[in-house]
Amino acid sequence: MTNAAHKQTHKPAPTPPAHAINPALAAALRGKFLVFDGPDGSGKSTQLRRFLDAARDARLDPCEVREPGGTEIGEKIRRALLDHLEQDMTLRCEMLLYMASRAQLVEQTIRPALDAGRLVVADRFVSSTLAYQGAAGGLPEDDIRTAARIACGDVTPDLVVVFDVDEDTAAARLNPLLDRMESKGRDYHRRVREGYLAQIDRDPRRHLRVDAGRGEDDVYEQLLAGLAKCL
Repeated sequence: MTNAAHKQTHKPAPTPPAHAINPALAAALRGKFLVFDGPDGSGKSTQLRRFLDAARDARLDPCEVREPGGTEIGEKIRRALLDHLEQDMTLRCEMLLYMASRAQLVEQTIRPALDAGRLVVADRFVSSTLAYQGAAGGLPEDDIRTAARIACGDVTPDLVVVFDVDEDTAAARLNPLLDRMESKGRDYHRRVREGYLAQIDRDPRRHLRVDAGRGEDDVYEQLLAGLAKCL
């Protein structure tokens, strides 16, 4: 075989996709429970989709769950919570419905996935209730945490990623067809953001703040760098 023919049989290794999850981070993510959270308009859902695609490319077989919902029972609760209702729902009822959906999700989906060693990624979790019904709505934090212990038992996230964004940027991103949660006004959403920041300050080891006011690629780079540092 000539040297030229020999060279043709050795193609260079394919270049990994941009912003791929490297092997070290993939190993650290296995069996972990991550929560993606943040105020409405933070771009959280866009980053979640991007991260899940990268996790699948890294052969992590992620278990994706959303809140409220994620199970047949949870989806029925979700419709009641997010649709415009003829009558106002009390704040305590609202919080307990979130917890009821969460209890079903933990037992039916999250706990079995973690027991199997899979990466679980939740679109919102208890952190949302603390921010929305607690900091913004006024329910005592202790009441929320007590209900969460009943709903979730010993299942808690390894890391809560908070996509932080100011109210002006968030408002510019929100769909004009707002659901009941997103249509509560500027001051409400300011208190929501403050609630998330307070959680980060209280337990920085279990929270990762990502500046979500930047461009999409920049936000994703922050996410991967933060996960590599925290896990």
